[in-house]
Amino acid sequence: MSKTKATLLALALMLAALPLQAQDHPFLRTDANQLHFDSTSATMQAFLLKFHRMRTTGQGNISIMHIGGSHVQAGTFPHRIRTHLLNAYPTLIRGRGLLFPYSAAAKCNNPADYKVHCLEKVTLTRNVYKQPEYPLGLCGIAVTAHDVPTSIQLLNNEPMIDYGVSRIVVLGHSPQGIVPTLHYSDHHSTPPSYIDSTNHRFVYNLRQEVDSIEIMIPCHEGEQFTLTGVMLDSRHSGITYHSIGVNGAAVPDYLKCNLCSDLRLIRPDLVIFGIGINDAHGNDFDSVAFKNNYLRLCDSIRSVNPQCAFIFITNNDCYRKTGRRSYSVNRNGLQVQEVCYRLAKITGGAVWDQFEIMGGLKSMEKWQKAGLAQRDKVHFTRAGYQLLGDLFYEALSHELNNYQPPKPPAAKHAEPSMKHTGDNQKPLPRGLRRKPRTKQVSINPTPSVQHPTPATSTPEKQSSREQFPYISE
Repeated sequence: MSKTKATLLALALMLAALPLQAQDHPFLRTDANQLHFDSTSATMQAFLLKFHRMRTTGQGNISIMHIGGSHVQAGTFPHRIRTHLLNAYPTLIRGRGLLFPYSAAAKCNNPADYKVHCLEKVTLTRNVYKQPEYPLGLCGIAVTAHDVPTSIQLLNNEPMIDYGVSRIVVLGHSPQGIVPTLHYSDHHSTPPSYIDSTNHRFVYNLRQEVDSIEIMIPCHEGEQFTLTGVMLDSRHSGITYHSIGVNGAAVPDYLKCNLCSDLRLIRPDLVIFGIGINDAHGNDFDSVAFKNNYLRLCDSIRSVNPQCAFIFITNNDCYRKTGRRSYSVNRNGLQVQEVCYRLAKITGGAVWDQFEIMGGLKSMEKWQKAGLAQRDKVHFTRAGYQLLGDLFYEALSHELNNYQPPKPPAAKHAEPSMKHTGDNQKPLPRGLRRKPRTKQVSINPTPSVQHPTPATSTPEKQSSREQFPYISE
């Protein structure tokens, strides 16, 4: 069986399992499994149209960014969506996208679809720290190599998806100007093809496609290099699904980071927001501040791509630990649910109501009893994350598959010209010209009235409020 047939078979089996999962778990509210959005939303319609054109022509690129906390860093949930999407369109697979070598640092978990090897000791910095020691980018996390040469290996661990990576961008900075070297395919090595010192990027264009790389950081005593992310890209047209997560991260933590430079690199067409479980975990949850912080994050993304579409995932139902073996339900999930719908209305985005789909308040206990959630009543098991990925993809694919592009306006038939040609002359065939007549001067010319032209402003001259009307004051 060919690789393409195998991936299509795997997809068919996963999709066929959805109704069975609903039957096995009657607490699921599958009738709520849809994307809720205004059909007139310009950004959602722009995304659906762009995706439709790409899949019908095989040309163009779609960039999707899934950002959140531990639900995303763990990798199972976003990778399940990525697998469904790329298996559905096997000829439109681009690169693996922006990622981070989490497990290069001790006690930092990594998504399962790629492995990371690093023998040297590195320093970890995350955006959840009150004052991060090193500047952070979009990934919200960094590792710093210092004093000794350091090797960080990224090994593909997903044999069902062939990314065909041929363009790698290493994101990082060094006070001493350290330049990483890339090793690949039987010890081939190459320096950067291009160094963008302004945006702290090292670009490597390879002559062959690879699925694993080694980043060599040549530090010596007194030198350091901070790695903030790696972009695995290719020259193919297609879909890139970036997943960005930091354990414990809340919305304000991402606002600490320098986002725009990396956002310009990936330029997302769709952002899936899964942030909020950490914002709402305490007793002092402020829904107004939560909404305003989210709008600031939205503003940063729309400043790079004003047409970017948003999907807000509501929090999962969860509990707070109140004692050694006692828990109480966290009712803040209801407030986050309400805020997500307000955010979607303000920004023209969509809502995937995970809270409702799970079964609502106190449904986490049912998920735990079914083996879908962990004992902390906050996180899911691997099977639980896979089920969430299946459900989300089902809702997304419904919109992608049922989208109908707007019909072009009917062409108007040209009416016969009724203009007077003078001297009973017939209009000449196209391409022939008559000698222009001598211009006649009117004895009593009518003064021409010049109407003022309405003032227009270019996007560069518009205020932030004009460009992004939902910006919070």
